[in-house]
Amino acid sequence: MSEKPRILTGDTPTGQLHLGHWVGSLENRVALIDDYECFFLIANMHAFTTRADQPEGIRRSTLDIVKDWIACGMDPEKSTFVVQTEIPGIAELTWYLAMLLPFNRVMRNPTLKSELEDKGLGDNYSFGFPMYSVGQCADILVFRPELVPVGEDQLAHIEPCREVARRFNQLYCKVDPHTEDDEYVKAGGLFPIPEGKVGRVARLIGTDGKHKMSKSLNNAIFLTDTFKQIKKKLGGLYTGRQTMDEPGDINNALFQYVRAFIRDEERVKELEEAYSKGDNIGDGHIKVEVAEHIDRLLEPMRARRAPYEGEQGDAKVLEILREHTRKANAAAEETLQLAKEAMGLDFGKRSLLFE
Repeated sequence: MSEKPRILTGDTPTGQLHLGHWVGSLENRVALIDDYECFFLIANMHAFTTRADQPEGIRRSTLDIVKDWIACGMDPEKSTFVVQTEIPGIAELTWYLAMLLPFNRVMRNPTLKSELEDKGLGDNYSFGFPMYSVGQCADILVFRPELVPVGEDQLAHIEPCREVARRFNQLYCKVDPHTEDDEYVKAGGLFPIPEGKVGRVARLIGTDGKHKMSKSLNNAIFLTDTFKQIKKKLGGLYTGRQTMDEPGDINNALFQYVRAFIRDEERVKELEEAYSKGDNIGDGHIKVEVAEHIDRLLEPMRARRAPYEGEQGDAKVLEILREHTRKANAAAEETLQLAKEAMGLDFGKRSLLFE
């Protein structure tokens, strides 16, 4: 293991990444990449829990997420990209951890419940759907990270992971249940008790002005969008204000964008003061100014992404993933072997061959 503390986080390949992902998690990853040993997971196995009939789309999204990551500044020379299906240790650890989490605890996960509602699955979900909640615990713990940068909606998934890490350490490593979370490894535990880290904007409103930014709701500004596209999308952002002389609510959706993407605090204060007084400043003017700041943020991302476009870009991504798969499996297999030794399942060691 590196002397640096570890990070594990990632994304399910459901499509392009957008500004909500940036302020919720991606920005944190880039900021922390030099100080941590970083593992970034593409949860393509989890994507099959609701899209098993769309393998080509999942593969396409897997490659596109890597391109978005590189565009954001997640340097593949400073981190390890992990394709979930290429790490057999994750599936094996999921099985062991599933024995330590009661089924009713898994189903109480509020994020799981909201996903069932949002996707309209009712009772027609696969057996694998609740299993992915346990799988997320294995995704994290197999790399033994201390920190998990996530969006606010994913914090609920971190808590079962913390619970099962404590349970494993207590049951198989004989750690005293009264041990403080940050002392588990020192006390002989295998797994650190990971902490979630939410981005500076926990929940970015979409361009509909109502719901969280989401591709499925058609209210997202993507990291690949041009200035023209950004300006058009922000132009439709509803604020409820009628005229530029009318005092505006600086807690509306538009001003969430102002505070998120205009990083000059003095300018933000100026806009807030003028808007709240109805001082001859229109929504349209502010929207254009915000669009300009967003475009300045995304311009270098579009440039970094350009060399990875098309079939040749796909080939470059696959080369990176194959190289990183070896490193990721080395870390995962080390953890799995230690876990099996703690459980009395150390009947021999295995090695993995990749071609």
